[in-house]
Amino acid sequence: MPGVKAPRWPVWIILVAMTALVSIPLPDFVTPVRPPWATMAIIYWIMMWPRVFGLGTAWLIGLLLDILQGALLGQHALALTVVGYLTLRFHLQIRIFPLWQLTMTIFALLAIEAFILFWIDGVAGNPPAGVARWTQVLAGAIVWPPVMALMDRARERIEHRDPTFT
Repeated sequence: MPGVKAPRWPVWIILVAMTALVSIPLPDFVTPVRPPWATMAIIYWIMMWPRVFGLGTAWLIGLLLDILQGALLGQHALALTVVGYLTLRFHLQIRIFPLWQLTMTIFALLAIEAFILFWIDGVAGNPPAGVARWTQVLAGAIVWPPVMALMDRARERIEHRDPTFT
């Protein structure tokens, strides 16, 4: 049906759930390979629905991450906003990349976020997170294809007004 807007609440549920996945305590041996779920969700939704989800969404999710993780207020908000801006700026090019190239782009965006967080920690005098910060970037790039496939499926169901989302 042309002119009918897709509901936004399923996407907000996905974004909050991915943010919760980042904040759930895990055993010490699993934490270094936990992907940055919230960042991947922000990248996906800004890339696919740039007129609906943008820098404000990235900033809000970043603030939520700061609050849930007890980080310096604004740290994740700044990092996600920068990643969101880059995604928004290049979303038309990124969307048409083949999967391997898209995965490398996601790796680069996750590395930019990790570097910004590393830089803010250094300026604030916080101890470095060590190698875990960078293994999480690699883990995010590795799990990107199945995560993207799941979010593609959710987006298609939302866009086609599947009865489960109305």
